[in-house]
Amino acid sequence: MTILESALRYRMELDCSIIPVSANKKPLIKWEEFQKRKASEDEIKGWWAKNPKANVGIVTGSISNLCVVDIDEPKGFEAIKEYIPDSIQCPKASTPRGGRHLYFICPDNKIPSKARFIPGCDVRANGGIITAPPSIGANGNYYKWLAGLDLFTIAPPPIPVSLYNKLLALVFSKDHTPPRPQDTTKTTNDHNFFDYGRRDEDLFHVANTMVKGGAKFEIIEEVLERLIISWGEEVDDSWVAAKIKSALQRTEKRERNITDEVRDWVMTTTGHFLTTESHKELQLTTRNEKKAAIMALGRLVKDGVIEKYGNKHGCFRLIETELETLDYLAAPEKILALQWPFEIEKWVKIMPRNLIVIAGEVNAGKTAYLLNFSALNMLTHEIHYFSSEMGAIELRARLNKFETSLKSWNVKFWERSSAFDAVIRPNAVNIIDFLEIHDEFYKVGLLMKQIYDKLEDGVAIIALQKNPKTDFGLGGMRSIEKARLYLSLENGVIKIVKGKNWACEVNPNGISRTFKLVQGAKFLSTSEWERRPK
Repeated sequence: MTILESALRYRMELDCSIIPVSANKKPLIKWEEFQKRKASEDEIKGWWAKNPKANVGIVTGSISNLCVVDIDEPKGFEAIKEYIPDSIQCPKASTPRGGRHLYFICPDNKIPSKARFIPGCDVRANGGIITAPPSIGANGNYYKWLAGLDLFTIAPPPIPVSLYNKLLALVFSKDHTPPRPQDTTKTTNDHNFFDYGRRDEDLFHVANTMVKGGAKFEIIEEVLERLIISWGEEVDDSWVAAKIKSALQRTEKRERNITDEVRDWVMTTTGHFLTTESHKELQLTTRNEKKAAIMALGRLVKDGVIEKYGNKHGCFRLIETELETLDYLAAPEKILALQWPFEIEKWVKIMPRNLIVIAGEVNAGKTAYLLNFSALNMLTHEIHYFSSEMGAIELRARLNKFETSLKSWNVKFWERSSAFDAVIRPNAVNIIDFLEIHDEFYKVGLLMKQIYDKLEDGVAIIALQKNPKTDFGLGGMRSIEKARLYLSLENGVIKIVKGKNWACEVNPNGISRTFKLVQGAKFLSTSEWERRPK
């Protein structure tokens, strides 16, 4: 997709105010008026006709209903944690210099753009511009959405209350009384519903909600007309019809997507499954969504992909017809001499074409563990490290914490957030930090199989996020099926959840030990390996 096509998509699909900007983030037009009105499709095309290499700039603030946190220094990644909880999912983009852009709903017109509102971070709100993907920076690198976290896939959440209040505190002087801190049980923009500048969006939201609920066209039309009358405006029949049509088209598109989602989900299953399981894992809640899923399963039966199983209604299994010969006589007896933090090699043997999983809570030490592993093996093995979160700035900051000099790291570091199977080195050690998946967790098994299929004599070590009080990463048991070694990290405890090929006579499955992580780089053991009671 070209930058112009992306600019038009931001404008037409997300209703953002768009302007052209240079590689140095400077507006290429007089843009003050576009803080109050949005350019038309023809205006945007005209700008790019004059400046074909222009980047796409989104005017932030109330006009686009966006507030963007710009993290551009290593200290910013730490500083922002005080204001944005790890549990918040929001659209995220990487910048050409290794920074991050975090997108939120702009709560009102009180929040201005502010440089260095905390160390290493700027905020772009009213009166600001943010350069959006797929623009190209002055150094030739791209602005990129992180996998599954683009504005078209995930809606921006309300700005966190602590961050909103921090920004308000910068706005109001001693002569003003700041507004009362927000009630954390409400979104930050409830009071703005149907205000000027957002009525079109809110009218569509009402129509879309009613369509999802199965309301008839006439009822939706009546509700929208009464809302418009309540504003003291005359009803524009074409406007009402357009909102309903858009809502219907979105629902139809969703139902078409469900067919693809069901097929993808089925292809990752093993054994038999129930229709209700597909509804739960695909998060299908409405009657129309469930109906679309049932129809999709019916088509898969006709196509010979699945078949009914047993006597239970709605029970199916995948028809697997492909077989692969295992030439065990020609297979070499080979164990890879890999060293691990905490000497995992004394417990589990790693062989060619093995998958290893490191599942850990947020800030449990996954990246530190993988960097320590890299340091232990980089002189004896070819290592390719694929990072989905760290840009160049943050990576340098992390490596500086190690005793090894920056120039001595014999590791190929790559920025990558998706389609890892396309870049896997078949005969090397591949580290994926981390396998990002934010919904459709059932696909973890499929993504791991795709990586496995690309391996020859090499291995892949995959980091996964996991929730507290569970051994398994996101994707549950689907993440453990292909793994020959599965480690869990949380609260200063490392556990061997699964070790398929034992290196000694003692079963390593379930043993754990405690540790301390010093300065984000050095692991210190505080106990021996032992089997602790559950």
